[in-house]
Amino acid sequence: MKSPAFEYMRAESIAAAMTAYAEADGDAVYLSGGHSVVPSLALRLQAPALMVDLSEIPTLSGISLEGEWLRIGAMTRHVQAITDPLINKYAPLFSAAAPYVAHPAIRNRGTLGGSLAHADPASEFPAVAVAIRTELEIASPTGIRRVPADEFFLDIYETAIAPGEILQAIYIPVPVAGQVIGFDEIARRRGDYAMVGAAVQAVMTDSIVTDMSISLFSVGDRPTRAASAEVALQGRVIDNASIADAQAALSDDLSPTDDPQFPAHMRVLLARVLLGRVLSNLKVVA
Repeated sequence: MKSPAFEYMRAESIAAAMTAYAEADGDAVYLSGGHSVVPSLALRLQAPALMVDLSEIPTLSGISLEGEWLRIGAMTRHVQAITDPLINKYAPLFSAAAPYVAHPAIRNRGTLGGSLAHADPASEFPAVAVAIRTELEIASPTGIRRVPADEFFLDIYETAIAPGEILQAIYIPVPVAGQVIGFDEIARRRGDYAMVGAAVQAVMTDSIVTDMSISLFSVGDRPTRAASAEVALQGRVIDNASIADAQAALSDDLSPTDDPQFPAHMRVLLARVLLGRVLSNLKVVA
């Protein structure tokens, strides 16, 4: 199928983009990397009167260290999470997850902001954003606000971004001493959507867990914090006993829906196996 006809505008600023959106009475769509918007247009899941291209807006680009935060512009490409030295150093969990995202052609064009705004519950980057306690900077006609990742993802393909607003930047707390990370997923083939995935960030002091953050994806309608599993590991050494307790605690954290081809109990089982694998292979980053 082909998309319906629409007007096209390349915005030079966020203000201009939002003005165009408002003048179209909301019958518009923002374009960043295009790997979500363009297929939906081709399938006629969307039929906007206007497409507003955000790719040339300067404030949506750039990667910089701002005090205790790493700022990543929303138009940053997936591949930059692999190649950029600042992301490698200060947001290593994004770097660890990026090679699992689709295929090189998509990573070269897709944007981090687009992935987060799209909020696919089977995507890697939203789960990473939750695990590392990212804050998302959203621009609106009335100002700018920052929303913690835990509050940003509301439902399947639904976020805290209101119609007409724009995700401007991603803010990541810089690593602290003793910080470790882990990432892995189970998929039928490399590049396929994950059947289940896990992003973990923790702080270890003298081998004891003093802070633990576990985010699972492809197990619900949004990235899922495994709060009970986190509690099971807090204040303990990560060993066979504590990992087993965390795996068992996932029963309280997960309630996936049944799928005829992938029953809920199987997804929980795979989540337990994957969590054990990730916790056993945590990497020191600070």
